[in-house]
Amino acid sequence: MRKQLRLSGSGGQGVITAAIIFAEAAVAEGKNAVQSQSYGPEARGGASKSEVIIDDGSIFHPHVKMPDVVLAMTQKAANKYHADLSEDGLLVIDSDLVPDVPDCKNVVQIPITRLAIEELGKSLFANIVALGALVRLTGIVDFETIKTAVAHRVPPHTIEQNMQALQIGYDAADAAQASYNEVA
Repeated sequence: MRKQLRLSGSGGQGVITAAIIFAEAAVAEGKNAVQSQSYGPEARGGASKSEVIIDDGSIFHPHVKMPDVVLAMTQKAANKYHADLSEDGLLVIDSDLVPDVPDCKNVVQIPITRLAIEELGKSLFANIVALGALVRLTGIVDFETIKTAVAHRVPPHTIEQNMQALQIGYDAADAAQASYNEVA
């Protein structure tokens, strides 16, 4: 069961942290995982991507060649990182920040950043909203496992808000997937 994920956006959106948490959750479930990252020279606002490979067996090459899932938190990220998505791969986009949806077979649109702002008061939680959505859409790791991984990684005073962010993303993905299935 090899799964390759690419989380992309701009610096400061937390895609690297989200990928690290996803990999830690997979390891907690006894799977093998590697995580790599790249970002532009800017601390915030530059291009950013993080990749995770999860497998029951050994992983010999740490870089994603053909992702099964691409998360795009910005238009630039969607344009740059969706092209090598596997044929049946899933593109998950922040629908407010990616208005020009790439032509892909499987696209799920979720207003990730808007949900973080409206429900939690800060865009800071968008990466955890996205993480909840990815857990729901992929089924690679269990929701309880991701909750534990998030709780171990975020500052203690933000745990409650991060748990809410996970649930918001999980529920939004459930609704988005249901409406995608109706159209497909």
